[in-house]
Amino acid sequence: MNLPIGELSRRTGVKVPTIRFYEQIGLLSAPPRTEGNQRRYGKPEVERLNFIRHSRELGFEVEDIRELLEMAASPQASCHQADSIARNHLTEIDRRIASLTALRGELTRMVEECGHGRICDCRIIEVLADHGECVTEHTH
Repeated sequence: MNLPIGELSRRTGVKVPTIRFYEQIGLLSAPPRTEGNQRRYGKPEVERLNFIRHSRELGFEVEDIRELLEMAASPQASCHQADSIARNHLTEIDRRIASLTALRGELTRMVEECGHGRICDCRIIEVLADHGECVTEHTH
């Protein structure tokens, strides 16, 4: 394989500026260049970029992906650290779900209490204007 950056982008679904960004921050090694200064990529870069893209789709942070990539380079090592990263990510997702569920409840209550009259009597406007009117605890 001897792919230019545009073809790498098409094959992996990662935009060209993102590929360059990943190179800049060291998630993807800078590739060799042609005499015309074009980047050229091979199968290892396609596989690595697919790993990065899938990890990002699952919501992993860049530093976690960096650690996971380092671990992937040592296939015989213990997967304890990978498990720890995934568990921490799962805990954060559960926290976000709980927060979003609370926000959904508050917004549902606001909409249900709306009398559909005039703005001066609008319950939604009242609650948005006074955080103390919220019955659900949420962060700003």
